[in-house]
Amino acid sequence: MPNITFSNPSYRDKTVYAVAGSFTQTVLSLAREHKIPISFSCADGECGTCVMKVTGLDDKGRMGASLTDKEKTVLQQIGKLTKAEIEKMEVDDLPSQWRLACQMIVRDENLLVEY
Repeated sequence: MPNITFSNPSYRDKTVYAVAGSFTQTVLSLAREHKIPISFSCADGECGTCVMKVTGLDDKGRMGASLTDKEKTVLQQIGKLTKAEIEKMEVDDLPSQWRLACQMIVRDENLLVEY
């Protein structure tokens, strides 16, 4: 099981265990389950309120996980990623450091989530 550490300057860091590979548990649902105050409005990938920075904590580096179409659109709209950056990530199979908590599914990797 991966460890997800949630970090925010206003709150104490909190590390929780996640179930990897369920393909249903988003970072937002995990945060809500553990009473971690990540801001969100729509919880559907439309508003960008739940934007977060994700860093891998394993020596192997972050796994490439594709952005959803909603994430691509919203992350461009709020200025976190450019179209060129998204295309490069897709071609090189690189993960994005910027994700939406409501869209990112937990995988088998230890992460730092800054929100």
